[in-house]
Amino acid sequence: MTYTTILTETRGRVGIVQLNRPKQMNAFNLAMLGEVFDAMEVFDKDETIGAIIVTGNEKAFAAGADIKEMAEVTYAQMVVEERVRVWDRIRGIRKPVIAAVSGWALGGGCEFVLACDMVVASESAKFGQPEITIGVIPGAGGTQRLARLVGKQLAMEMVINNRTLTAAEAQQFGLVNRVVAVEGYLDAAAAFAEEIASRAPMAVRMAKDAVNAAFETTLTEGLAVEKRDFYQLFATEDQKEGMQAFIEKRQPNWKGK
Repeated sequence: MTYTTILTETRGRVGIVQLNRPKQMNAFNLAMLGEVFDAMEVFDKDETIGAIIVTGNEKAFAAGADIKEMAEVTYAQMVVEERVRVWDRIRGIRKPVIAAVSGWALGGGCEFVLACDMVVASESAKFGQPEITIGVIPGAGGTQRLARLVGKQLAMEMVINNRTLTAAEAQQFGLVNRVVAVEGYLDAAAAFAEEIASRAPMAVRMAKDAVNAAFETTLTEGLAVEKRDFYQLFATEDQKEGMQAFIEKRQPNWKGK
């Protein structure tokens, strides 16, 4: 597939989607959002891929939405065209998605990172929701996911008063898994993703489903999802292989079935 605003590559069992609008600091327009999700869905359906990375460049993951594209949009257009609905596509990706972030992740860029499953950040990464400075608020999940991750008080400060988090602060508050040097940050994320991709594919998908349920349901409902997913894995070949390999003290040979 040919793309105009992103680049894609594979490294072993890892699919990489790179935002590629450097002159615009990788600001999201509708075209790029569509291509990003198209590429992610292609990797999600590819049985040779076990994990997906989304990244930008050293200067910016994504510096927000393309304001020039949005400036003249009316309320009626926003409602009729449902411009934010495209963001829901990320929730349909079943494989783990890792954001590899260097430089700015602001506005829609930060919201995209929040929607990913794990985050590897370079030491230069900065996260923020500056929409208040242009008279709006986050509209692609920023107020909700941010509050769930870092707590109400810090989320309020970031959304209402444009506080930006450094990579170290983001890790401290639970937004980032690990912080690495700028040089080789994508290689570090790829190594992390390859490790995840080496796990039992069906179990990884069920694990992602169950952990996400903790953020979207009550405890009772989440426990029901966990129990359902746990039981279902006993219908897979990988469960039998994994437990037999443990008994035989050997490495398992996953089939993804």
